[in-house]
Amino acid sequence: MNKLLQAGDTGYDEARSVWNAMVDRYPAAIARCHDTADVVAAVRFAREAGLEIGVRCGGHSIAGHAVPDGGLMIDLTPMNAVRVDPDRQLAWVQGGALLGELDKAAQQYGLATTAGNVSHTGVGGLTLGGGMGWLARQFGLACDNVASYELVTADGEVVRASADENAELFWGLRGGGGNFGIVTSFEFRLHHIGTRALVAEFTYPSSAGFDVLRAWRELNTTAPRQATFTASITADAVTVGYVWVGNGGFELLDAFRAMGPTDEHVEETSYLTLQSRDDNVQGHRYRRYWKGHYFKALPDDAIRALLRTPGVSASLQAYGGAIADVPDDDAAFSHRDTQFEFVTATRWEDPAEDESRIAQLREYAATLAPYASGAYLNVLNGDSISRAFPPAKLTRLTALKTAYDPANVFHLNQNIRPGGASTTNAA
Repeated sequence: MNKLLQAGDTGYDEARSVWNAMVDRYPAAIARCHDTADVVAAVRFAREAGLEIGVRCGGHSIAGHAVPDGGLMIDLTPMNAVRVDPDRQLAWVQGGALLGELDKAAQQYGLATTAGNVSHTGVGGLTLGGGMGWLARQFGLACDNVASYELVTADGEVVRASADENAELFWGLRGGGGNFGIVTSFEFRLHHIGTRALVAEFTYPSSAGFDVLRAWRELNTTAPRQATFTASITADAVTVGYVWVGNGGFELLDAFRAMGPTDEHVEETSYLTLQSRDDNVQGHRYRRYWKGHYFKALPDDAIRALLRTPGVSASLQAYGGAIADVPDDDAAFSHRDTQFEFVTATRWEDPAEDESRIAQLREYAATLAPYASGAYLNVLNGDSISRAFPPAKLTRLTALKTAYDPANVFHLNQNIRPGGASTTNAA
């Protein structure tokens, strides 16, 4: 294992800083890992020393799970290599790679796989939680496109999981989060998508919001899989539209224009630009909080509740298509019958605003809870893990956790507790 970074060392403060500026913790040491052997050594070192383990890739967890105060951060960011075989349409991605690194490597050949919407998100965290992105309605979630995983277990052993090898672990890694070990390599299936995307956004006054969202909801029922419908809601305006990956997409424009927008933005762009267009918005200097829901339907009363925003913003993104094609029992990821994902998020810089900002979002999200059917694992924020998994799946995941991590060594995550275990690290 390479030399550990400790407080005062060059690079220590940069490594412990993550996307949510509210997270300001000090690991006892940071192990910057360059290969699987380094990860094995780091896990064994932490177990022997009795140190709590956090695992860093992109550092996008809203709770800052990567940063264990007084523990060992296992930093995967040096493990960012991506290798693409264009003929076999496969990519091998190290566990510390960011989405932008995967996208750039695959797009050299007009290929891609489902990835999130911000390029500096970690491949690992996104994929292990499911992995929603602009290609999901065409090709399934990120986890649906993984052919195999290489994993370091809590005992410091290296195992491979695929449909044919350690199949139950493979099932759990497809949406069960970082509960079962540290993934050091992913093998992804890629798809020919070309390099083109279309972004269409239409803004309407808040007074028209109810009618606009109802019409948007109905248009979504017949939307082609290349289109992912989006909506954002503020106190002053409603913006609806879609992102289309691939050629075409213009045939939907007239339906939105017929609703009388006050402004429109229609842009042909590259897929790589699409994948990084929110990067500045998602910069690392802000304090952050969010809450989320899954909606199986969007009834009129839910639309009314959405429009009663208390001065914060909300967003909706359509699911369906290839996401729903996968049988529910095929993977740990749940709620495949979701129609829309709802997220309300805020960012700020002054710590004095923490309490009021968080209370505002919690109150707004609570008003939408009666219409919710669960939540995305990667958006859970102080919620019960049962919101991501129905009881039968949670029972199966608990058994898998008990088999691979009975002492709950990997608990700084959206944690699935093993049978009879404490949530504290056991050396």
